[in-house]
Amino acid sequence: MSYYISKNLKKDFDSAIDHITDTFMEAGFGIVSRVNLNEKFKEKLGIDFRKYCILGVCNPGYAHKALELEDKVGTLLPCSLIVQEVGDGMVEVAVVDPVKSLDITQNDRLTPIMQDVKALLVKAVEKL
Repeated sequence: MSYYISKNLKKDFDSAIDHITDTFMEAGFGIVSRVNLNEKFKEKLGIDFRKYCILGVCNPGYAHKALELEDKVGTLLPCSLIVQEVGDGMVEVAVVDPVKSLDITQNDRLTPIMQDVKALLVKAVEKL
């Protein structure tokens, strides 16, 4: 049982970020945050780490619907998507499965919304 949806791409890291951003925007998601862990690890810890970026992806319409049903669900938003170098000119893209992550709320009214969001995420990942 996986808690994420993933795909490997034959792209350099920066091109992959641009491609992912465009693809997810076409699918109705905005990129609301970006954290480059390799840069943060270097800055804060002096550690060299592979290129690894966390993008916060959000579909505003579905986020609003979820917040109407569960006001604390914002603690689990936006959906986290990672992009990491895996070698040989490849990057891995993985996004959290919102059905699994929001199951923690134990609010069954969120399930249909999260199933819709998951379907959109799967479609976007497949399109990459």
